[in-house]
Amino acid sequence: MSGFWARQGIVPHLRWGFVALTLFMIGDGIESGFLSPYLAERGFGPGQTSLLWSVYGFVVAVAAWLSGALAEAFGPRRVMFAGFAIWVVFEIAFLVALAQGDFTVMLISFGVRGLGYPLFSYGFLVWVAMDTPESVMGKAVGWYWFFFVLGLGVISSYYAGAVIPLIGEFATLVTSLAFIGAGGILLAVLVKARPQPPAGAATSLRAVLGAVTVVVERPKVGLGGIVRVINTLGFYAFVVFLGTFMVRDVGLSTPEWQTVWGTMLLTNILANVLFGYVADRIGRVRTVAWFGGLLCALSVPAFYHVPALLGPNFWAVLVVAVVYGAGLSGFVPLSAILPALAPHRVGGAVAILNLGAGVSQFLGPVVAGLVAPIGVAGTLWVIAGIYMAGIALTYSLRTRDTSVSTVDKQLTGRTAS
Repeated sequence: MSGFWARQGIVPHLRWGFVALTLFMIGDGIESGFLSPYLAERGFGPGQTSLLWSVYGFVVAVAAWLSGALAEAFGPRRVMFAGFAIWVVFEIAFLVALAQGDFTVMLISFGVRGLGYPLFSYGFLVWVAMDTPESVMGKAVGWYWFFFVLGLGVISSYYAGAVIPLIGEFATLVTSLAFIGAGGILLAVLVKARPQPPAGAATSLRAVLGAVTVVVERPKVGLGGIVRVINTLGFYAFVVFLGTFMVRDVGLSTPEWQTVWGTMLLTNILANVLFGYVADRIGRVRTVAWFGGLLCALSVPAFYHVPALLGPNFWAVLVVAVVYGAGLSGFVPLSAILPALAPHRVGGAVAILNLGAGVSQFLGPVVAGLVAPIGVAGTLWVIAGIYMAGIALTYSLRTRDTSVSTVDKQLTGRTAS
């Protein structure tokens, strides 16, 4: 059986690491669909909620960018344990502050907690890249992103939707510690590192600098990073305000919205595989532009206008969410496009992808702050316009050589979700 999984890209000594990753991301994602409306119920204003998520996203952006260099310098396992410890300590501090209504402590603890999940999850991604044979690297990275999103968005959303009616929002937040703890225990007991001397500080510094200089050497890599920001910009903005809008204004119940949110992300992980094949058939740039940018641009305003026409129709909102989830997957080929733009600096190009993902998590809540001055409808149209601009930027990533290189094939499995 171990030989079977090794052929799928899951090497034996890291097999339980994928389970640990899933459990950790379930714990991290439980809050995504309901924390904002819950804070509104507790009396916190939309500006405070937006600030909370913005600070968190900024910290995540920095941690996502640096996680690779830290994993090279100190070893992935140590970096993952650091992420685990940070998450647990500052989540407890956040929950205590939330119970007391102390927004200042909430802001600090929630922000610092943002260091935790990139160190744990992206640290494991580096570990996978270090220990997996090159011949099955594409499969390995594909499995990584499958389990990442399975935990972060799908299982966590369905779990929250099922548990909130039984124990309430605050207790549901507390249970996230159980999933995080289970992931940390699995890492400690069942995931063992091969003996390897860690890279020196100079090597780590070169890795960090390479993530900057690659943009100067290959400007298109920087443009690709901007497209990566656009990819999930709407998603992270939705975390801040869309759940509140759907529950408070449209009239969906919290369990109904959690089901919509989870189904959207279930569609996403399934479509990730589909668009990998589509990209090889019709071209990666075309796939990102028209299946990614256009589907997202069309579905985003529909989150407002469909309920405006049909009222709190669960199935109609679900259809919109499914289209948007598929559109997010249309950006998958970016993970092959950027390394191909800088084949001599593949690590730097991937670091720019990670940075783009982190910046997206920071800017999404900033965009969500537009809800106060221009309303939900106006904000959704702004996001749709950004996706349309992303279509034009995507076409700037074209190169004369349209062949599929070995690097492209190996990295196609990486998802933009």
